Amino acid sequence: MGGDINQKLLTETTKNEEEEVLFKERLWTEMKKLWIVAGPAIFTRFSTFGVTVISQAFVGHLGPTELAAFSLCFTVLLRFGNGVLLGMASALETLCGQAFGAKQYHMLGIYLQRSWIVLFATALCLLPIYIFTTPILIALGQDKIIATVAGYISYWFIGIVFSFIVSFTCQMFLQAQSKNMIIAYLAAFSIGIHICLSWLLTVKLKYGLSGALLSTILAYWIPNIGQLLFVTCGGCKDTWKGFSMLAFKDLMPVVKLSLSSGAMLCLELWYNTILVLLTGNLKNAQVAIDALAICLNINGWEMMISLGFLAAASVRVSNELGRGSSKGAKFSIMTTTLTSFCIGCVLFVLFLFLRGRLAYIFTESEEVANAVADLSPLLACSILLNSVQPVLSGVAVGAGWQSIVAWVNIASYYLVGIPIGVVLGYVFKMEVKVIFSIRIKFCLFLITSPYLILILYIFYFLNIFRVFGLACCWEHFFKLLHLLLSPGKLIGISR
Repeated sequence: MGGDINQKLLTETTKNEEEEVLFKERLWTEMKKLWIVAGPAIFTRFSTFGVTVISQAFVGHLGPTELAAFSLCFTVLLRFGNGVLLGMASALETLCGQAFGAKQYHMLGIYLQRSWIVLFATALCLLPIYIFTTPILIALGQDKIIATVAGYISYWFIGIVFSFIVSFTCQMFLQAQSKNMIIAYLAAFSIGIHICLSWLLTVKLKYGLSGALLSTILAYWIPNIGQLLFVTCGGCKDTWKGFSMLAFKDLMPVVKLSLSSGAMLCLELWYNTILVLLTGNLKNAQVAIDALAICLNINGWEMMISLGFLAAASVRVSNELGRGSSKGAKFSIMTTTLTSFCIGCVLFVLFLFLRGRLAYIFTESEEVANAVADLSPLLACSILLNSVQPVLSGVAVGAGWQSIVAWVNIASYYLVGIPIGVVLGYVFKMEVKVIFSIRIKFCLFLITSPYLILILYIFYFLNIFRVFGLACCWEHFFKLLHLLLSPGKLIGISR
């Protein structure tokens, strides 16, 4: 009898060890698939975002008015166009990812061309905003001198807006096939050219603002030309079969999904736009705008990491759902979310330590740097919270449930965050610190509406898992956490 018990215990131990080995192998395989997409995506987004930030750094040394105008254009106008076009282009992530997972390779090229048509029509509709920037900003209460300079800058930004059409669609087309290393190479080449050109035109040849803007436009278009050549000249033989009249058929489903995707992302990106516009009406607006813009740019750098994981989550979930594997999709979600959160924790500590030191990259003003240092704790909290939310958005994109995220964004940003920020900032004279603090949705909801945030996020989270007919598997979650905290075990997998 004792022998039977020992044998049973040995059998259970062996079974548990085998399950742990299988889990580690599965985790290692998933991590490789994750970083094949996330690595190049993060680097590409760093490089692309870096183009504008480098331009801002050069413009900032021309004068505070130029910096304020460029910050206003970048945060309001460029983010507006970026939000609309990137949001609508994310429909291509859903379509291409699921088609690739289902091995319907010929449809990827058709979806790409349909997306070009939809985005080009959208960009044409955006043109009046960039043509009439100065009167629009003055009507919104912005300083007239800053608005006039911003109007000049906005003409240059038209070329950047049209570059987004090619950039976003080609990136998502290639990401769905895990062929985005070429995007990273082109982005690295582009930012290198941009640094050299910005120095040459702005510092050496003294072309000032025009030189910085010309270099920015070229930096956005150089990768686009390379991506188009790669797609159309043999880099995607299975998925690109040439231009087809089928691109003009069945456009309405693409338009509908694009509108849902656009609403999802625009509601979030326009939130930053509203913050800058609110700041422009405060006392000492120039310092307030500069400080807030610098904080948003630093936060934007961190968001490039989260958006890389958004892309990875979207690709992995859509590929797995296209294959019909709900278990694979669930495991991808847990792996991506926990990895992004761990990176967010590291950055949280880093930015708390650095505080206002990073401000001197963008400005020489000690007053602006002190304002940035005052906002640093809020910035660090925002960075930590933003390490998870984009990943969940990527899951929704991969599953085609963009409308859920849109409703969550409406409630969290516009029904709670902005109204409270306006009251505290203007009525109670707490100014830019409160304007920036309304970015931190979770903290505000704890103060104002704890039940609303809980219900919304649980509804959002559970609905995503119901798409796959699954519940959260906490056993796997804690296994994953244990392995990530024990790097030696992960190293052993690769041997």
